[in-house]
Amino acid sequence: MSLGKLYVAATPIGNLEDISLRALRIMREADYILCEDTRLTRVLLQKHEISTPTISYHQHSGGGKVGQLLRYLGEGKNLVLVSDAGTPGISDPGSMLVASAREEFPDLEVVPLPGASAVIAALSVSGWPVDRFTFFGFLPHKKGRQTMIKEIITSSYPAVFYESKHRIRKCMEEITTLSAEAEIKVEVMLARELTKMFETIYFGDPSELVEKLENDTDMQKGEFVVLCRKVKK
Repeated sequence: MSLGKLYVAATPIGNLEDISLRALRIMREADYILCEDTRLTRVLLQKHEISTPTISYHQHSGGGKVGQLLRYLGEGKNLVLVSDAGTPGISDPGSMLVASAREEFPDLEVVPLPGASAVIAALSVSGWPVDRFTFFGFLPHKKGRQTMIKEIITSSYPAVFYESKHRIRKCMEEITTLSAEAEIKVEVMLARELTKMFETIYFGDPSELVEKLENDTDMQKGEFVVLCRKVKK
């Protein structure tokens, strides 16, 4: 019996129309769709009239679940791995399954179905030279946070990372303080709720953005992609 295929499919980061025709076709043809949260993915599937069965797979899935998925691949079943939003394997647990599948089946076809990425979407509208950039994923909540922010503000290339609404103001305050201590001037771009109804993009000195966040509480809502770069004084 031939092996199945493992597809890694990007899903919308907001607007449900931001998905490729190829991804939709493969999702219809597959045996199972592997989801971080089946409830969220079901909204997308219903929008596009896809009835393929879903299986929950996320960062807390144990070895038993991984074993089950590997058995399906060994039986010739085709699986599509998706995340709640964006591209699996980028700051989410998808990479663990891909690594396990490649180790179990060296000849397995792992097929990317490219599409939405919040990082690339933000970079594309920055207007900054981003032929090179550094991606930091999600900042740590506590341990290592200050060290990573120092890396960001001293980076030779534009830096991009994710931050939650609960810490976005604190993040701007930290960048303001640490850049001043290092005597480095930085510019920040905040991309909020990309592709969604309240999509907004702000540029400025981090201290200016702190004031905006204080004066407009709506700015503190949603999901954020943050870009930061050194500028000449």
